[in-house]
Amino acid sequence: MTISGVCLGTIDAYGLRVDERGAGNILFTASNSTLTGVGADGVELDEGQNGIVRATVVGSAFNGNGGYCDPVLLSAELETFLAGTPDEAEFSEAEQVSSDSLPGPVVGSSDDRCFEFEVSTYESGFVEEYGYGIDTDDGFDIDEAGNGTIKTVIVDTQINDNLDEGIDFDEEDAGGIDVVFFGTTASGNSDDGYKMSEQGVAGVIGIVGNATATDNGGKGFVFEEEDDGNVTVFVANTETSNNDDSDDTGIEVVQEDEGSGRLTVTGSGIADGNDLDGVELVSE
Repeated sequence: MTISGVCLGTIDAYGLRVDERGAGNILFTASNSTLTGVGADGVELDEGQNGIVRATVVGSAFNGNGGYCDPVLLSAELETFLAGTPDEAEFSEAEQVSSDSLPGPVVGSSDDRCFEFEVSTYESGFVEEYGYGIDTDDGFDIDEAGNGTIKTVIVDTQINDNLDEGIDFDEEDAGGIDVVFFGTTASGNSDDGYKMSEQGVAGVIGIVGNATATDNGGKGFVFEEEDDGNVTVFVANTETSNNDDSDDTGIEVVQEDEGSGRLTVTGSGIADGNDLDGVELVSE
């Protein structure tokens, strides 16, 4: 399968997208496939109910995707719209900043849908903080919103130069995330190279071997468990360097609630360090 240089005429046009909204599952297999230069995600798998998402990828490439809302082109439009107003700011409640004093959502650009605008307020209604962003997309995106699990095996695959995350897997309910990356490369992505985020109780299991994460705008690897599930990650013969600011950005593993967390690293060079929260580190 080759999908290249497509979906550049409108926002949120994916190289390959599967939506499942019933009781079924999503089963995805890609071998010797290329998904490059797609306007939005190279591949998006979206499971909205209780089915599982099972993906197997071998010898493939997810490179240079997500560029319809190209920040290089659109940052100048955002700057013009803001006319000297900062693109993000925080305020104390005592400053009594009204949302009416902010520029508001972007209008009049080449495509207003490319611009994100978020505002949070205090209970009093005054602005606490706001921020603008440009809506870019990922190399390979999986979302699972029911009780099913994301199960993926990705081998000998490139995930490079995507305009948001390289890999972006999110699970929102009682299902977990089980991932294996072997012989993969994530480099030059604008955000995290590999990101796994789980908000239910089943937890995250990650096995990483002979992989690399270098020169990404965000973390190299991210494994997050935001509920009571456990997070267990084993990393072997893997290299990370020069991700984000190179300060504890190689591997991030987080357990934010009552579950346990464990990261085991063996035979690896994590040059830019580990960022751990609620997680025990074991180096062998």
